[in-house]
Amino acid sequence: MSKKIITPVKEFEEFLTPEYKELIANGPYNRDKPTTVDDLGTFYEMTGPHPHCAGCGVSLAIRLGLASLPAPEDTIVIGTPGCSYFALTQSTLNYSCTAFGNQNSVASGLKRMLKVRHPDKQKDVLVMVGDGGVADIGLDNTLHSWFRGENIATVMLDNEVYGNTGGQESGMTTEGTVLNMAPTGKKFPKIPMFELAKTSGCVYAAKVTVASPKKVGETIRKAILVAREIGPTYVQVYGPCPTNLKFPPSKTIEAAKDGEKSYYKYEEYMTDGAKEYLNRSKA
Repeated sequence: MSKKIITPVKEFEEFLTPEYKELIANGPYNRDKPTTVDDLGTFYEMTGPHPHCAGCGVSLAIRLGLASLPAPEDTIVIGTPGCSYFALTQSTLNYSCTAFGNQNSVASGLKRMLKVRHPDKQKDVLVMVGDGGVADIGLDNTLHSWFRGENIATVMLDNEVYGNTGGQESGMTTEGTVLNMAPTGKKFPKIPMFELAKTSGCVYAAKVTVASPKKVGETIRKAILVAREIGPTYVQVYGPCPTNLKFPPSKTIEAAKDGEKSYYKYEEYMTDGAKEYLNRSKA
């Protein structure tokens, strides 16, 4: 993606919508300084209207993440069916939707291909999918991409439920939670994906909630940068689901804050190599 690609010939300018013209004139592509969460409201965002439920924590996490990409014009996002799909397919990004759960395998192949096709330019490959795709159906593909040391960043949009199919429990649902399709409550604890990331080869990992927007943006940005040279990275973002967790849509941030105070405290892990690389990047 670049302004060159999205800028039309002059003969078609009069037919463009105001939103498209604004995207070209004031979008996040090819800037001297990449946008961050702090810049939200000052540029035309890559996420437009989407059909997510009111108060959706996943859509908020996507918005914060996409606002923090180091190089959106050189980024491809790999997704999978689920709630995240609805916003990502309508974003102005290079996006590929895979079969359910094999997103890290597809991302691995694309990253290797891009290194061959563009040896002199960084092309970022970002996996951005829900908890079902990362921790349940795609767990084997996720872990093996980490074992192999693939240069991709994985972001789990953790709403703790299969939201778009009626409210089944997922491996990331907290123990005891009652859902539409788990009427007696979840019977086992939340899968420790953050701990698995640290022991399975990730050189950078973080656990955040949408109640801390800057941390969401900073951790995703770090994950993408480190994945370029050092190895696989992982960010776990809690964005609670009001529809299936049965709280008012206006209380999403409050619910995320409650998680942040208890079982979803902010954590960050990085190897010495990742830390050194980030320090060099700042310099």
